[in-house]
Amino acid sequence: MTTTSPTKTAPDLAPAPLPASAGKSGGRFKLGAGQHLNGGPFTYAALVVVGLGSIFPLYWTLVAASHDQQRVLDSPPPFLPGGRLWSNLQAAWEQAHLGKAIVNSFIVAGCITAATLFFCTLAGYAFAKMRFRGRGALMTAVIATLTIPPQLSVVPLFILMSDIGWGGKLESVIFPTLVGAFGVFFMRQYLLEALPYELIEAAKVDGATNIRIVWNVVLPAARPAMMVLGMLTFVQAWNDFFWPFLALNQENPTLQVALGQLSASYTPDQSIVMAGALISTLPLLLVFVVFGKQIVGGIMAGAVKG
Repeated sequence: MTTTSPTKTAPDLAPAPLPASAGKSGGRFKLGAGQHLNGGPFTYAALVVVGLGSIFPLYWTLVAASHDQQRVLDSPPPFLPGGRLWSNLQAAWEQAHLGKAIVNSFIVAGCITAATLFFCTLAGYAFAKMRFRGRGALMTAVIATLTIPPQLSVVPLFILMSDIGWGGKLESVIFPTLVGAFGVFFMRQYLLEALPYELIEAAKVDGATNIRIVWNVVLPAARPAMMVLGMLTFVQAWNDFFWPFLALNQENPTLQVALGQLSASYTPDQSIVMAGALISTLPLLLVFVVFGKQIVGGIMAGAVKG
């Protein structure tokens, strides 16, 4: 005679009940594909304050550029745009010769950005995934250069640019900044996690050369970080004033050097200065509008781990 084990009743197989607050819409967490933290009134208030604080300098530049000098210096100052914007923009454009300055700034910022992305990506890949003697010491030396103030190299760099005949030329601004220690360190840190050794080994097994590996494996993996580094480099090169002011002359300036001419007089017209500042900001806004989606998309693609 065989014995059978008692069958479990239905209540024993039922799943554990969810907490009472889990399904309520008023809870801070919602169940679904993932848990989402809902922002409260304080979160939205903080975002509004930060947003207004970020937009206000640009708005004030627009307001000051649309009034005359006397109205800008009044107390209290104006808070709404006036009717002199176009005339002030024309005056700033003609007084500082901003047309040539904008072209020079695009050349300088574009060349520096392209070279930084190329050299820093290659150097970051070498430091992150390649094994060679002295790699740690070289990386330490690269990081140590970040602690050196750039003002210390101004005099020898100026003498060097003059000796090779680049004084007053755009080459004197472009070549000293073709690669930066921050870019090398940034790309190295990113490629350490984003580029598995298995991909490189698989490419070598397939017979790929080092150039083919860099083009088909390293660059696609580094694209999100390259977009961010390119954006930061372009903005920094576009807004740089100190070294271009020393290396270039008034006949061949970048945009920031040309804007310095507007405020160089004893009593500068602040409305025209603000109009020039507004002109210098518009190309950066255009870059963010055109490439902002690609930059954000690259960051999100690099953040997704499969």
